[in-house]
Amino acid sequence: MSIGLVALLDDVAGIAKIAAASLDDIGAAAGKAGMKAAGVVVDDTAVTPGYAMGFTPERELPIVFKIALGSLRNKFLFLLPGALLLSAFAPWGITPLLMVGGAYLAFEATEKILEALRGEEIGDEPEELALSSAELEKQKVDGAIRTDLILSAEIMAIALGEVADQPLVMQAAALAVVSIGITAAVYGTVGLIVKMDDIGLHLAQARARAGRALGRGLVRAMPVVMDALTKIGTAAMLWVGGGILVHGLEEYHLTPVPHWLEAAKHWAETAPGVGAVAGWLVFALGSAVVGFIVGGIIAGVVHFIPRKGAKAH
Repeated sequence: MSIGLVALLDDVAGIAKIAAASLDDIGAAAGKAGMKAAGVVVDDTAVTPGYAMGFTPERELPIVFKIALGSLRNKFLFLLPGALLLSAFAPWGITPLLMVGGAYLAFEATEKILEALRGEEIGDEPEELALSSAELEKQKVDGAIRTDLILSAEIMAIALGEVADQPLVMQAAALAVVSIGITAAVYGTVGLIVKMDDIGLHLAQARARAGRALGRGLVRAMPVVMDALTKIGTAAMLWVGGGILVHGLEEYHLTPVPHWLEAAKHWAETAPGVGAVAGWLVFALGSAVVGFIVGGIIAGVVHFIPRKGAKAH
């Protein structure tokens, strides 16, 4: 009886070790995939606060919560099953899908840069001004969820590309972890950002002089933080999109550009003391240049076709 119990306990311990190893593998795969998608995550974090601003303070967090739920719905009902089906039945489609997504990211970033250079500002649409608060809130939340669908699709595609060589169960677990972790990180940060000015105003009324100074500093810093987030998000989209395109070209053996970037990266890595940082920076800048060129071509085509059609009429 005691021998059987010892054997059972030994089997349980073995199963526990296997489960722990699997969890470690899932965590490693999810971490690798999440880091690869970091650029899109930064842009998602930069874009979303704009949808929750302009409402009364008590509506800001509920709006962020609604968008977060919509984001999880996007990922678990549509994107994760779609990614697994693609991996199971058409793995050859992962790289082209990634490259299409990378081109879209590059186009979006290039559009933002061109709009900034032209000095264009997006104000409230006339039809938005005619809506009630509840209707406007619903419109903003729906718009944010649609935007999230595009960005989440990119995140899932990038993550899938990193775990495509793993068993299907491991892929599903890693993508689920990435979905939950990224959604929590993005919308937790967004919630903090949209409430930062309220936190600052509260601290500005504190009795302690240090608290008041900190509060005033937070209020003054928010426009700068939002502007910096927008710029960082645009840069991240450009280098991530360009990087995806570069890796896709390399996979299809269209290698001149990837080889040039790799050579420049290796040369930069020889810099004493800062080689790793210099190598990453050179490759990121090179990828951003590729992204800007591709994004500029797409932007030119997108804007040229409507004008040509208008002239034809």
